[in-house]
Amino acid sequence: MKILLRCLAVVASLLAASHAQDLSSRPIRIIVGLVAGGGTDVTARLVAQKLGEALHINVYVDNRPGGIFIPATRELVNADPDGHTLLMISTSNVVTQPFHPDYPYDLRTLTPVTEVSDGPLILVARKDAPIKSIADLIAYARQNPGKLTFGSGGGTGSSLYLAAELLRLKTGIKFQNVTYRGAAAALNDLLGAHIDLMFDAMPVMSQQAKAGAVTSLAVTSAKRSPILPDVPTMMEAGLKDFEVVNYFALFAPPKTPPAIAQRLRDEIAKAISTPDMVEQFAKQGMAPVASQPGDFAKYLQGDLDRWTQVIKEAGLKPE
Repeated sequence: MKILLRCLAVVASLLAASHAQDLSSRPIRIIVGLVAGGGTDVTARLVAQKLGEALHINVYVDNRPGGIFIPATRELVNADPDGHTLLMISTSNVVTQPFHPDYPYDLRTLTPVTEVSDGPLILVARKDAPIKSIADLIAYARQNPGKLTFGSGGGTGSSLYLAAELLRLKTGIKFQNVTYRGAAAALNDLLGAHIDLMFDAMPVMSQQAKAGAVTSLAVTSAKRSPILPDVPTMMEAGLKDFEVVNYFALFAPPKTPPAIAQRLRDEIAKAISTPDMVEQFAKQGMAPVASQPGDFAKYLQGDLDRWTQVIKEAGLKPE
């Protein structure tokens, strides 16, 4: 009798696991904590399209901007851990946590699915600004202290904001840092000549740079971007150890079964490894990653440790 009961228990668990991994029963929602049009949103929509095609279901993006990503993260935390609700984050979400000591959510309590893609940030100036290089920027800022305006999508504490603050710390220049709910709004003001400069992720800004709508000053990677080979790195421009990697990743709600997280990761890995997706990422200055859930969890911890140290050394505080 005991053997029969054990066999029934094993069968029941296998059936439950099989059912848990069946993602085709209803739509999948990918939450983005920023307004539509920015790099996180663009990447989420690319993944949603391919994942939907692979699973033959509707996968859609739900933008929940504002509140330093708290509304978006709350949506995920309160969702059922069944694989049908995901959160697309960028480096900005990661740096927000150590930047705000009282932040109500810890990314490490969420279920990691995969790092989707990564690439550098790019620093650009409005096209008609008298700034064509990092040297021009430093010289102009020193001659006109506090006059230049930086637009920071994602608000105070985002990776774009911290990149600008790191530039301030490494050069000693003074400027105004203007925060926006998303990078798309900052870009609109840059194109409209309402602000002078901004850091941004490559998916959107690389297209503006190639079209000549903005002046590209430098990228934040250790090596030049293949999509903009004429744009120097920050380190080539003379700023030692100035390297910021921007990445996009997916989380599931806390307590999501490992089998579901793995199924999602595997489907996403297949989706972003297709030739057209690799080409799409390359056009945007990004590269697909598709890390395993456990590997991404370790990477996340290392990144949190790194940004915590940077924020501490720089003495940065939330405004």
